[in-house]
Amino acid sequence: MPPRSHATGRQVRLGAELRRLREAAGLKAREVAGLLNSTSAQISQMELGFAGVSEERVRRLAAHYACTEEALIDALVAMATDRTRGWWEEYRGVLPPVFQDTAEVEHHATFLREVVITHVPGLLQTADYARALYAYVHPGLPESELTPRVEHRMKRRTVIAGDHATPYETLIHECALRVRVAGRSVSRAQLQQILDQIEQGQAKVRVIPFDQDGFGGAGISMMYAGGPVPQLDTGLRDAPTGVAFIDADAQLKQLRTLFLRMQDASLAPTESRDFIHRLLKEL
Repeated sequence: MPPRSHATGRQVRLGAELRRLREAAGLKAREVAGLLNSTSAQISQMELGFAGVSEERVRRLAAHYACTEEALIDALVAMATDRTRGWWEEYRGVLPPVFQDTAEVEHHATFLREVVITHVPGLLQTADYARALYAYVHPGLPESELTPRVEHRMKRRTVIAGDHATPYETLIHECALRVRVAGRSVSRAQLQQILDQIEQGQAKVRVIPFDQDGFGGAGISMMYAGGPVPQLDTGLRDAPTGVAFIDADAQLKQLRTLFLRMQDASLAPTESRDFIHRLLKEL
């Protein structure tokens, strides 16, 4: 089977996890190739996400790597055999790959936690808010590119809605709630949208107020997506070139610690809801 022309974020993650298991076992790619009657190039393609891997091969690799964590092995098998073509696939070739990869991570997450300082989180944004934000950040963006971005953002919201919604908790700084990316009416609609999503149980929202003492996290925005097993958790952080996907254990631990620290600086959910109500009345 020829290599894929492109690998999704999920396929890249699967390959990275297989590489980690191989390296933990102290084996070289050529040694694994010999065990599987394959080639080093094919092992490399597999570990980069450009070559598919069957359930049988994942389990053989796990055995050669002396991995006995059944839950992890089953999760890797599910990643290898998953043929889901989610709604985000219709935007492939229309929007940059990071849009599809983000939606895919959210779709497969067992829980989502997010921290946002300067803007309302994407999963809570109204279409008008998202449009104003994209138009400002990318001035001159043609309608043929602006509209798909807004549509994609609105479809992402389905992950926290419905009977099979993913549990979602977000920490929002007061700054994000007060900044007007468009006019007063857009801001009012945006705050009401957040309150509606809280009422519907789609989001647990905690507000970090301006007057919180000892808060040094103003430069931190992130999302943490829980995996089927902790080893497959994923962190997403803004980077100069776009969203950076994080899967290293030490960095994931740091993100978990940061979230808990910032959670301690936030108001309780009921206090946060009342806080947003007050902001809405002020507009």
